[in-house]
Amino acid sequence: MRISRRAVATAAVLATVLPLSACGGGSGSGSSDASGKVEGKITFQTWNLQANFKDYFNGVIADFEKKYPGTDVKWVDRPGEGYADKISADAAGGTLPDVVNVSPDLVAPLAKAGIALDLDKAASKYRKEYLPGAWQSHQIPGTEGTFAFPWYLNTGPMFYNKRLFKDAGLDPQKPPATYDEVFADGLKLAAKSKGEVATLANVPTIEDFGRYGGQLMNKEGTGFAFNDAKGVELLSHYKELYDAKALDAQALTATPESSGHKFLTESVAMNPGSALDLANFKKQAPSLYKNIGITDQVSSTGKANMYVMGVMVNAQTKQKPAAVAFAHYVTDATRQMEFAKKVAIFPSTAGSLDDPYFTKEDGTDETRVRVAAAKSLKTAVNYTPVLFSEQMKTELRNQIAKALQGKQSPKEALDNAVKACDRLLQQS
Repeated sequence: MRISRRAVATAAVLATVLPLSACGGGSGSGSSDASGKVEGKITFQTWNLQANFKDYFNGVIADFEKKYPGTDVKWVDRPGEGYADKISADAAGGTLPDVVNVSPDLVAPLAKAGIALDLDKAASKYRKEYLPGAWQSHQIPGTEGTFAFPWYLNTGPMFYNKRLFKDAGLDPQKPPATYDEVFADGLKLAAKSKGEVATLANVPTIEDFGRYGGQLMNKEGTGFAFNDAKGVELLSHYKELYDAKALDAQALTATPESSGHKFLTESVAMNPGSALDLANFKKQAPSLYKNIGITDQVSSTGKANMYVMGVMVNAQTKQKPAAVAFAHYVTDATRQMEFAKKVAIFPSTAGSLDDPYFTKEDGTDETRVRVAAAKSLKTAVNYTPVLFSEQMKTELRNQIAKALQGKQSPKEALDNAVKACDRLLQQS
């Protein structure tokens, strides 16, 4: 499943439906020992990948079975729609496959219920093979352990319209890199265009609060903290942009698609995206494509945001050695590199991003985006807390909308959002 800017489907259903008694809580079937002969039948579940990558996965499975005689891997693929519900039902019913394709938010409730195997205990020898930030992405605040092998990563650049920057008297060769620079340039763009050109088309998300340098959760993982001074400062700046028409008027209800359309029609100066967007610009908006600028994600921490997929081992599997071996095999450097060349994603294995495929320019925009993204991923962070559910995203968005509309102060909005999110956290 290709990871979008918005990351991946939510696990809110899991958090509210899956009881801790699903498998007794704690450590699942007891031992985390994955030593022993790699043999037996296991089931591997992916997330909406069979339609486009059938040959690839059949090849991976065949190679694994050849490497480990006596193993038999059954592959099942589930559609993106209802994926969280399916995992919840299987986990509660004791029918979850041995090896499962997950995202960090899907892992969190499974780890708390003792269904996800702790790889820090069962497979710590493999940890050094992965980028530190990727390995840490499947750790749960307040819970010891790592609960999935990191698989493929994604991130994207920030696109900007050089013509709009130049028309506003800004240097089109020096796009804003930090939030403070975005806010300053945004006000200039709005003033010069008399409110006709906005700089951004989206309200801040939890990732923005992270990239601005604010604290998102307490260290214990028992409560949210994005209403700190940095968080209030960020939202106050967005309020200034909104009042000056530097934030698009429809940002309160924007979707990635609608924001992309605003950028496409050149009424918004900056928009996040991926290499896949370039072909669309070239086809649908030649004048935009001619003036397209490509820069790093806006960040005041110096670190970009990453989206990550993982491969989890069911703690209840009767074939731990085979399940752990296969989960590692699917996510090792060789397999990840092969997969990354078939789809616009990036490997999470250490050293893979130094491959010429991710470092050498060939003059095309697509390669330029790939090279820039690969460089940023080496130090990138998954800023979205794994415990931040879809319901919580909605609460934050609703409170931010009230602040931008002047119905409450930025401080009141974030205080209310934190209270609502903490309440949802306790309910889960």
